[in-house]
Amino acid sequence: MAKYGVLLITVAALLAGCNKLSKENYSRLKVGMEYDEVVSIFGKPDSCSDTYVAKGCKWGDERKNVTIGFIDDKVIFYQSTNID
Repeated sequence: MAKYGVLLITVAALLAGCNKLSKENYSRLKVGMEYDEVVSIFGKPDSCSDTYVAKGCKWGDERKNVTIGFIDDKVIFYQSTNID
């Protein structure tokens, strides 16, 4: 029975670590970062929209998210909603 408790704790810890939308990760963002650096922090975005010059990407949903604007694949702005 004890091995199931250890397994359950391990799975819970792994799932908690999967939440990349955190204050800690958000604080790592900097203007000028490359798109690939941002993806290494948050994973692939849930959605992006492109124009001729700029790209806006969003991680998360309407309740909890990070939105980042890029020009030439470099961060020009970022904002968050309900990031704990």
